[in-house]
Amino acid sequence: MSRVKLPPWAVGLLGTAAALGLWWVGAATFLRGIGSPGAGAPGAIPTPGQILSQMGEDGWGFYWRNASVTLAEAGTGYAWGNALALALAFLVLLVPRVERLATQLAVVSYCLPVVAVGPVIFIVLGPPRSGEPSGTAVALAALSVFFTTMVSALAGLKAADRACLDVVEVFGGRRIHQLVKVRMIAAVPAVLAALKIAAPAALLGAILGEYVGGVDRGLGPAMVNAQQTLEVARVWGVAFVCAALAGGVYAALGMLSRRAAPWAFRAGGI
Repeated sequence: MSRVKLPPWAVGLLGTAAALGLWWVGAATFLRGIGSPGAGAPGAIPTPGQILSQMGEDGWGFYWRNASVTLAEAGTGYAWGNALALALAFLVLLVPRVERLATQLAVVSYCLPVVAVGPVIFIVLGPPRSGEPSGTAVALAALSVFFTTMVSALAGLKAADRACLDVVEVFGGRRIHQLVKVRMIAAVPAVLAALKIAAPAALLGAILGEYVGGVDRGLGPAMVNAQQTLEVARVWGVAFVCAALAGGVYAALGMLSRRAAPWAFRAGGI
């Protein structure tokens, strides 16, 4: 008897449904009183139904008003961080002497503690105007994606076929011609994979930046305000929105990658 192989999306859907079911049962039974201050107050782990009910009460406007600011910060930081990372990777191929300096710079950016560097960036950039994105959040979003994209792009550029590079060199091509005609094409799968991973990282960096970025709108401030007023279901609702945005962008970039580099998927590259 042959076994039925489910598509990846069906496996993911079944896994999500099973996790939600276990969560619902646990929150309604043995996890019900965890974190409760007593006197009939709700616990720290509401059921998915309670979270959806709270989200319905808050309305679409509440979540969009805050999510739009965070998305603007994450998108700007995503663009700047990835652009700088790709530019540095291209520079390394054109000027090999700067490779050690470039990789050290990438490692330093990755090792910087966000909690420590965030206040420093806030002092330099200052607070934003009311309702506007925070420069601190943009900077931390860019910092969150720089290392991954730079390292992946550099690895992809170096993975170009040696024979193709020799052909370009035989016909009088220089490093710039090898980069444009061979290396950039060879690096497409690695760059697309890095850009896909960088999207949730940029969103996380923007949310962390909002904690110290002096903004009055955003998913970060919304979560902090709900936590301070002990609105547990709203905290979880904002977290749900954050997870949905990160997962949605990741999935969208995955679909774009399949269309942009179908050969990489046939070869199992991404």
